[in-house]
Amino acid sequence: MRIAILSAKPNLYSTQRLLEAVTKRGHEGLVVNHLNCQVMIEGGKPSVLYEGQELDNLDAIVPRIGASVTDYGCAVVRQFEMMKVFTTAKSQAITRSRNKLRSLQVLSKAGVGLPKTIFANHPRNGDVTQLIKLVGGPPVVIKLLEGTQGIGVVLAETIQTAKSTIEAFYGLKKNVLVQEFVAEAKGSDIRAFVVGGRVIGAMRRQGLEGEFRSNIHRGGNAMMIQLTPDEEQTAIEAARALGLKVAGVDMLPSERGPLVLEVNSSPGLEGIETATGIDIASEIIAYIEDKIRADEGDMVGV
Repeated sequence: MRIAILSAKPNLYSTQRLLEAVTKRGHEGLVVNHLNCQVMIEGGKPSVLYEGQELDNLDAIVPRIGASVTDYGCAVVRQFEMMKVFTTAKSQAITRSRNKLRSLQVLSKAGVGLPKTIFANHPRNGDVTQLIKLVGGPPVVIKLLEGTQGIGVVLAETIQTAKSTIEAFYGLKKNVLVQEFVAEAKGSDIRAFVVGGRVIGAMRRQGLEGEFRSNIHRGGNAMMIQLTPDEEQTAIEAARALGLKVAGVDMLPSERGPLVLEVNSSPGLEGIETATGIDIASEIIAYIEDKIRADEGDMVGV
């Protein structure tokens, strides 16, 4: 098979590991910078141009679309879908997962456990106080609708701090979510890596002392864990609800069960592979092999 990893950063650990796994399993792999792709729209013959040539002989793609270029990246993925190229993440699923509000709405409808969350359109001061009370705060967590690696996430420990933070974000014309602070998580969260409807590895991430965000990019550390049946089922259901076949599901342990924080459509491999020792990249390529061998390619859905 000929498999392309769509990535604007070919030297990233995740990109390189996927390329290695493709080669190790006997396939031809290439890295395609989706930002340098051109989408050719023509009646009855959709195509993608890259470096002046048509990419017309691919069997599968593995999208690694950065959050800042979601729209363009998804346009390229959508074009490959129209060309009936198998993809590990459909364009609709990537778009759905990237918007925190939209993804939480989808997960809520699916009955997945979530932290209490409020979204409102530029509330007045009195309304801000009411919002904070509705999620059980303070303290509360304030999040930008689109953000990654812990960026745009603030812990407000008082009502006044929450008001000031919300006003500052609105002043920048940014919409935010106000979310309950789950104290019993103690600055840790769980990342479950889902491939093809099953969890293939999981780790617990612990933030630095005094840091409520546990992201490894924020200096947190990670260790391999065995999920409880409830945690495993929650991760699988969250990925399924958003239509993601490859996903990193972030959950908080709580007194009322696992609560999903986010479902990542382009989860990094370095942290999970280092913590677990599992060859996640090869699991992803094996999933592609199984789907194509069974002739279960994607149906086109724009």
